[in-house]
Amino acid sequence: MDRRKRFGVHYTPAALARFVAGRVVARVGGRVRVLDPACGDGELLAAVGELVEAELVGFDLDPEAVAAARGRLPGAEIAVGDFTEVGEALPAGSFDVVITNPPYVRTQVLGGEDTRRLAARFGLRGRIDLTHPFVAMVPRLLKPGGVFGLLCSNRFLSTKAGANVRGLLSERLSVREVYDLGDTKLFEAAVLPAVVVATNDREHRTARYASAYQVERGAPAGDLFAAVTSDSSSTVSVRGRSFAVEVGTLGRSGPEDPWRLSTPERERRSTSVRARTWKTLGELAKIRVGIKTTADQVFIGDHWDALPADRVPEAALLRPLLTHADVRQWTAPGPARVRVLYPYLDLPTRKPVDLALHPRAAAYLASHRERLEGRRYVAAAGREWFEIWVPHRPSLWRVPKIVFPDISPEPRFAVDRSGAVVNGDCYWISVPELGGDDLAHLVLGVANSAFGTRFYDEVCGNRLYAGRRRWITQYVARLPVPHPDSAAAREIVAAARGLAGGDPSLLPRLERAVERAFE
Repeated sequence: MDRRKRFGVHYTPAALARFVAGRVVARVGGRVRVLDPACGDGELLAAVGELVEAELVGFDLDPEAVAAARGRLPGAEIAVGDFTEVGEALPAGSFDVVITNPPYVRTQVLGGEDTRRLAARFGLRGRIDLTHPFVAMVPRLLKPGGVFGLLCSNRFLSTKAGANVRGLLSERLSVREVYDLGDTKLFEAAVLPAVVVATNDREHRTARYASAYQVERGAPAGDLFAAVTSDSSSTVSVRGRSFAVEVGTLGRSGPEDPWRLSTPERERRSTSVRARTWKTLGELAKIRVGIKTTADQVFIGDHWDALPADRVPEAALLRPLLTHADVRQWTAPGPARVRVLYPYLDLPTRKPVDLALHPRAAAYLASHRERLEGRRYVAAAGREWFEIWVPHRPSLWRVPKIVFPDISPEPRFAVDRSGAVVNGDCYWISVPELGGDDLAHLVLGVANSAFGTRFYDEVCGNRLYAGRRRWITQYVARLPVPHPDSAAAREIVAAARGLAGGDPSLLPRLERAVERAFE
C-alpha cells in the first residue's frame, strides 16, 4: 500500500506549524509538557519548543518519521506506536498541551473490522477517519485548563461525517478559536486545513472564528496569519493570490449542524430568512444522487456503436445519461454526451429486464461477467450480477426533474424534460414529487439566485478549491422556499420561467423578487 495512504502522511508545513503552536502557547505559561500523538518528523513539537520551555513527547506509526523527529529534537521522548493503542496507557491529566495533525486515514483504508472496533470504543457514528478517535482520547490526557491544538481537514466543520469531531470538541472541551484556512494551499497535498484551539474546562465562552478563501479581486500584499488573527475582515494577497478573510464568532447549534462564521449582520439575515421561509427544500421533496454503477467502464460510455453488431445493446436499454458536463444554469441540459446501459423495466420499483429478451445486451454483459460478478456486494444484496448498484426508481427518469451538479462554483439548477438518466456526479428532484412545475421554478429561482449562493456560504459553507462548492443533499435540503402564494414567489416563478426559456434580461427582476421574498 502507498505509504501516504497507509500512514495518512501529510506533514505539517513549517509556517503552519508555527501558527498553530503560537495560538496554543498563548494560552499556557511556564514549563509545559507537550504531546503530539502523531508527530511525524516533529514539526509541531519543534514549533512549540521554539516558543516555550517544554518537555516534548511524541508517537508515530512510521519508524522513518520517528527517527527524523528524534534527530531534530534531542531530549524529546519520541516512540514508534499507534496512539489509539498506546494512548490509553498514558496517565490521565499528564499533559499541559496536546497538539496534533492527525493522520487522515479513511474507513476504506482502515478496513471494516478496525473501523467498527474504533467506532465502538469511542462511541463514534457513521463514516470515520483517524481524526475522530484521536480527538476522543485528548480530553482525558489534558490537565485541567490544558490546551488542545488540532490541525485537520476542514471537512469536519460542515459535513455529516464531521459531526463526530464537532460533538467531541463541543461536549468535552471549550472551543476558543476556529480557523478555516480553506483553499490557501498550505499543504502540498489537496488538503483544505482547519485549526481548532480548545481548552480543558467547562467555561463555554464565545469562540473566535475566521476563514480564508481565494477571490478574484486584487488585494494589497500581506500576511495571511496576521489577517486571520486580526479583529476585522479584510482581503489580502499572498504569493500572487488574493484571499477574502472573514472574521467573526463560531455559530453552532447541535453537532449535526455545520459550524459556521457568525456576525451580527449574518445573524440578522438568518433571522429574517427563517421568519419568511415557508418550507425548506428537504421538507418538500426527496433529493437524490444520480445512479452509481460501480462499474462505469462497463455500463457508461460513447462507444456503443463501435462494438461488434451482435454486442450492441438493444436501443431500449441504452439511455441518455446526464453528467455534470451537460447541466447548465436555468436552461434545459444539452443533449447527453454519453449513454448508460440501464437494465431495468420502466416501473415504479426496481426490476431488472429479462436478458433472454435482449440477446445483444446479454452478449455484451457476458463479456464482462467476471468483472461484474466480482462486485460481491451486489450479489449479497440479492441483485442479479448484471445490475447497477444504485438505479433509483426507473419510472421517475421519464418525468420532469430538477438536476444540478455535485460540484460547481455557481449554482447550476435546471429542469430536464428529456427523460434522461442522471449520473452520480449530479443530484435530482422529481418535479411531480415536489408538487408541480410552478414549485419547480420557484426552487430554481431561489437556488440559482445570488441570495441562494450567499445562503449556501453562510449556512452550509462547504467550499473547495477555486471557489467550487459542494451541492449535495445535506446542504441543498436546507434551501429556504417562500410561500408559493406570496406576490414575491409568483414574481420569482414568472422570472424563472423566462430565464429557463432563454431570456437573460429577466435576471435583475428575479434577483429583486428573491430579495423581497426574504427581505
